[in-house]
Amino acid sequence: MSETADLLARLIEIDSINPALVPGGAGEAEIAAFCAGWLAGRGFEARVDEVAPGRANAVAVARGAGRGRSLLLCAHTDTVGVEGMQTPFDPRVEDGRMHGRGSFDMKGGVAAVMAGAAAVADAGLRGDVIVALVCDEEHESIGAERLAAEIQADAAIVTEPTELEVCVAHKGFVWLDVETAGVAAHGSRPDLGVDAIAAMGEVLVGLSQLGARLAGSRPHPLLGTGSVHASLIEGGQELSSYPERCLVRIERRTVPGETPADVEAQIVEIAAGADVRSTFERAPFEVASDAPIVDAVRRHAVAVLGREPATIGHAAWMDAAVLSAAGIPTVVFGPAGAGAHAVEEWVDLDSVERCAQVLEAVAREWCA
Repeated sequence: MSETADLLARLIEIDSINPALVPGGAGEAEIAAFCAGWLAGRGFEARVDEVAPGRANAVAVARGAGRGRSLLLCAHTDTVGVEGMQTPFDPRVEDGRMHGRGSFDMKGGVAAVMAGAAAVADAGLRGDVIVALVCDEEHESIGAERLAAEIQADAAIVTEPTELEVCVAHKGFVWLDVETAGVAAHGSRPDLGVDAIAAMGEVLVGLSQLGARLAGSRPHPLLGTGSVHASLIEGGQELSSYPERCLVRIERRTVPGETPADVEAQIVEIAAGADVRSTFERAPFEVASDAPIVDAVRRHAVAVLGREPATIGHAAWMDAAVLSAAGIPTVVFGPAGAGAHAVEEWVDLDSVERCAQVLEAVAREWCA
């Protein structure tokens, strides 16, 4: 295997399950230490930045000579759990594909960042090349939030898997709780009881109607329309009692132009009389298709791939939105593969190599 493939195998071998998703998960401290050490050995000023106990970013900088543009290369090191997988941390290569937990989402992108950056560490560039391998993208992105508060850069590339296409937009989301109140009473006393679960019925019908309206609205050219669904529901105390409460948890996926305030107003209208609370939100992301960093990635992708990459949007949320919100022009470009969050996960090794080559070429131009 190539040095990049060897690096990817080592990354897969390190358990970095997100403990916010899987209680007792290993977290990212070990993988952050490995990445920082690997980059330090290749001439970077590298450090491990503990964001929370057991949760860490690896941040490394190849300092430029001065008066050049800086480039941030960013990927996340955490993974989801491994339930159902027999050998999740034993990388296996078959037909040019490396299998293992995190290979696709997104240690292939981590390896591409590290290899691409290492190739220009001693290139004598004017601008800084910054590598940020962040924790917790799979949950609340505390790693990217810490990074965005501390790092400034003239542009960023996030290497989430994109099949080597150029991603310039992705959806956001808002999570909301809706709670209806009833009156607890014995099931034999309808004169005393009020059924909170039945009261939630109108809310669920309203969500279905809202979903239909969203599907029929004017679509974003790359992302389509927003959507809404009821994710979780709970209520009641026991079979022979009127339920005094019912809680439904909702996810509303958003496209650029939709705000959390807009979303909450929609749900409040549907759930008239119920208690509505927004619990978490992540903004959608969009960068101009002709932004300088997008143009640079596209041109060098043509040179490396021998084809024009497509300009795409992505349905899933990514750390690109955090960097963009911090004022860093950002584009997403990463390897090919399949199986994110699935039992069988793999990344195409050639695409990891090519991604690294594009990152190297962009850095040489951008930071010159």
